Amino acid sequence: MPDAPAPASVAESARAAASPEPFGNLAAFDGSAQPGRPQVDTTTGEPQREATWRSMPGDFLHDQKDLWTFPVRLFKGNALVPTALVVGGTVALIYLDPHDAPYFRKHQKNLDKVNDVFDPMITTGEVIALPAGLLTAGYLRHDNREVNTALLATEAYGDSVVINLAIKAITRRQRPSDVPPGGDFGDTFFNGGKSPLKGSSFPSGHSTAVWSVATVVAERYRHRGKPWVPVLAYTMATAISFSRITESAHFASDVFMGASLGYSIAKYQTLKPR
Repeated sequence: MPDAPAPASVAESARAAASPEPFGNLAAFDGSAQPGRPQVDTTTGEPQREATWRSMPGDFLHDQKDLWTFPVRLFKGNALVPTALVVGGTVALIYLDPHDAPYFRKHQKNLDKVNDVFDPMITTGEVIALPAGLLTAGYLRHDNREVNTALLATEAYGDSVVINLAIKAITRRQRPSDVPPGGDFGDTFFNGGKSPLKGSSFPSGHSTAVWSVATVVAERYRHRGKPWVPVLAYTMATAISFSRITESAHFASDVFMGASLGYSIAKYQTLKPR
């Protein structure tokens, strides 16, 4: 997945070897020692933000400001139609949820082996392992772009999970698995637990997380001679998201909204140059 790193100079190698840090002199290749903002990457066909450890806190706060004020700017740009499509698709799926949720509950045992592979703890670990693996490999290879990709994926996760939890806290939707046998799958909003971390179903946190991370990885490598990277990233995101439906952990509308949040926040906010 990573690009081949440029050879480091003899001076940089000597400084890294002498550094007491476990990964050597991080400033030598993560850009944090450079003055001003991190550079903007233009090698993927469109400008994308770069990130450093030093820039991440400010970037995160700036992202949150833009995300929470997005409704004010909705009619001023080109986001109105895509937003309407996402909202319309979500409303349509909410209407269909009472019809498809009983089917997945009824056939849940037929997918036990598949669902075991996509256990919530396992999929959470997979989402975390992707940027963590990129970060470790980037430091070991002294690959600045790979480190930046891991930092951006982490930032995208943080950007999207805050919005996700806020919506969960408001909607407090019951999970399909919490609806009693013979219960009403159409009366689930504002009936779930009080905690957005556990009892609220809308939108899916796993879908938001995996699509935010996968989108950053896919967008960073899609025009760099590695067309298989976006395929693998989005396949993983799709599989994990769909497993939330087959496990009756979420309705289809929960997953669609979660995936839409993760994808759009990562692509149009986290990666957007400042």
